[in-house]
Amino acid sequence: MKYMGSKNRIAKHILPIILKDRKEGQWYVEPFVGGANMIDKVTGNRIGADFNESLMMCMNELSNGWIPPNFITREEYRDAREKNRSGCLSPLIGYIGICGSYGGRWFDGGYAGISKTRQGKERNYPLEAFENTMKQAPKLKGCIFKHSNYKYLSIPDNSIIYCDPEYKGTKQYKKAKESGFSSDEHWQWCRDKANQGHKVFISEYNAPSDFICVWSQEVRSSLSANGKIGKSKKSIEKLFIHESQA
Repeated sequence: MKYMGSKNRIAKHILPIILKDRKEGQWYVEPFVGGANMIDKVTGNRIGADFNESLMMCMNELSNGWIPPNFITREEYRDAREKNRSGCLSPLIGYIGICGSYGGRWFDGGYAGISKTRQGKERNYPLEAFENTMKQAPKLKGCIFKHSNYKYLSIPDNSIIYCDPEYKGTKQYKKAKESGFSSDEHWQWCRDKANQGHKVFISEYNAPSDFICVWSQEVRSSLSANGKIGKSKKSIEKLFIHESQA
């Protein structure tokens, strides 16, 4: 599922690094799983968690064979947005919040319907999202999806943990704001998990001095390090580990 800040394009570069020394039966855990565009490329024992409860309900249903609607009308989008604002939870709200929102921005980017590109071509965004989701769904089978704040997530001993949190200095995710996310607290949590014996990897643009960059690449994204949203911009994506793991 297309999701704001998705790592789908760079997964082929960073997953070999993350999984290089994975042992048989070792758990792979994502505390910020979002649209599952990394974890869907991992096999074996997997846990994907996110603070967005409706999204996790959606992921659970997709992993169990649920088929969402292949089109989302503007009225359906508005209805789901209002239900979300009122605190309603459902797999359908989780699906529409991503696949019905422009740029996968969870009811924050406006309705993504049928529109024309600058080149004059028509694009059916809901249908594209549906087709992409249906290709992804079989890869989610067997994955455990949990609704949880990363700080309270129960993680099996000696796991591989991949964190893709809200980047510091970029546009804030609505759900991250609701969760009270703090970048400084998250870095400390990563230190603690590394000291507990987990192998921890973090995607970010920058990191504290006790973290080591093990991969970097320039990418184009609508979400850049200057915190602005809009046209495609260049940023340097980086993957970090704590110095204790080096």
